[in-house]
Amino acid sequence: MHQPSMSPRPSIYYPYQVHAAWTPGAGQARESLQQVVIAGNGPAGMVTALELARHGVPSVILTAECQFTQGSRAIVFTRRSLEILQQVGVADRLMAAGLPWRFGNSYYRGQQVFRMEAPKSDDDRFWPMLNIQQQYLEEYLHEACVATGLIEVRWGNKVTGVNQLADQVRVQVDTPAGEYELPTQWLVAADGGRSVVRNLLGLGMEGTSYEGHFVIADIRVDLPLPTERLAFFDPPWNPGNTVLMHREPHGIWRVDYQLPKGESPEEALKPERLTERINAQLAMIGHAGVAWELDWSSVYSARTLTLSDYWHQRVLFVGDAAHLLPIFGVRGANTAFQDAQSLGWHLAWVCRGLARPGLLANFSAERVGAAREIIAEAGKSVRFMAPPGWGHECVRNAVLSLSLTQAFVRPLYHWRTSRPHEYTHSVLNAVDDDNAVFESGPAQGAAPINVRLSPDSFLLDHLGGGFDLLWFSDEALPPALSAEITAWRTQGWPIRVVALGQRQAPVPGADLSLHDASGQARRRYGVLEEGTCYLLRPDQHVCARWQRLDAHRLRRALARINPEPLA
Repeated sequence: MHQPSMSPRPSIYYPYQVHAAWTPGAGQARESLQQVVIAGNGPAGMVTALELARHGVPSVILTAECQFTQGSRAIVFTRRSLEILQQVGVADRLMAAGLPWRFGNSYYRGQQVFRMEAPKSDDDRFWPMLNIQQQYLEEYLHEACVATGLIEVRWGNKVTGVNQLADQVRVQVDTPAGEYELPTQWLVAADGGRSVVRNLLGLGMEGTSYEGHFVIADIRVDLPLPTERLAFFDPPWNPGNTVLMHREPHGIWRVDYQLPKGESPEEALKPERLTERINAQLAMIGHAGVAWELDWSSVYSARTLTLSDYWHQRVLFVGDAAHLLPIFGVRGANTAFQDAQSLGWHLAWVCRGLARPGLLANFSAERVGAAREIIAEAGKSVRFMAPPGWGHECVRNAVLSLSLTQAFVRPLYHWRTSRPHEYTHSVLNAVDDDNAVFESGPAQGAAPINVRLSPDSFLLDHLGGGFDLLWFSDEALPPALSAEITAWRTQGWPIRVVALGQRQAPVPGADLSLHDASGQARRRYGVLEEGTCYLLRPDQHVCARWQRLDAHRLRRALARINPEPLA
């Protein structure tokens, strides 16, 4: 029988709570068929559950542990991630508890050789990056899950078997009271880098695992430094290697440092080795002898791996179960949120009978494409941070040396921060819209652009949950267009018309009228004439845009979700 630890994890800043393990009752009748079971209650699993719940689809989350993850883990969350987390109701709590930032500094031989500045405009509700430990994110997501009434979390439930049938998956689960079988129409594998589900299905990953190892050490220390990323190349105490530092809430600092070749993780995590190296780093930045306390440490290696398909009959993969990405560029959890948001609406449409299961092939194609793009970019960062061979090491050393005097090489230090993938080649993009005519604005497949509409109201505050048709006009919707939208709604499709007018008056035919008094929304979306429209998918990505829209063009765009009518 599975026996998860019931002792709270040690931490000097986070009060771990141990949840009671869920166990099947004695003599309990056979488990009923679930719509969706999610293996894993990390950020990827819980955001998937919350996205499904937003579309009215219930789920059961299985987690082998009885408490949140140990250590700070993912700590840097991007603006796009916060926009996704706003949709599931936790962004405000994260912003209140986290540390926002936008600058990154790279140092070589005591000299600042590059300063990254992430853009931030008055139209952005969120900062480019926010630092907060993963335990807090998991706590906020868990409370949001419970509040939905549609998500059941089964603590202390370990997946041990997966048996796929034609119309369902039978999941074998072990608990402190013994095993039981849980049938479900769909199983989502969100169970991390060591995915049990992936291993049970015998699935391999494509890509590269790099030999270099990094130590993560979270320490509590008082340093009078701003919240900015710090990167040190070839420091005197760790020659040829790289050191990263990040400020976290509650007086915690993350120190990541690369291990010398040949040193094992076990040797690196010995207390005396950790102490020696952390003291050396603090001394190098001018704080020798400052008191500090270790909270948590671990070792990781950089990997750029992905499954070639995230849809396997009735099992779907998200997050680290689907791909393993290096932390350089804050790609891990931030990519997982985009996975979860995408899977949430694709799977919900299938569960609700609004689309055939074949729609899930689009989820897989889009997110595998995103992972491969990230791997191509992240590989460049990894090869610079931790050169895998003599040739790459020579190139890096040349860049380091030249950067002391030559400005043109300094941008090579840029870590290529995670950004939302653009589904440029998605099969859901309209084929006969006016995308090619627009000179600016978010193109087909892109995530939406935010716009400040008033001191504390932004465009993205009002979007999401279904298809949004942005109608840039003060004029009423044409009757034929309104009739077409009504026809889709009668089939169960959530479609909202959001009007952005320059007059402060309701627009007839719109479900929501927003006041674009300054015309900033029009400028950011490349609107040149009244009646311009954008169609946003439930994950907010653009799937069509028109300078003039009629009912027939809208019907063709929406029909791409199902090329043939449902029976």
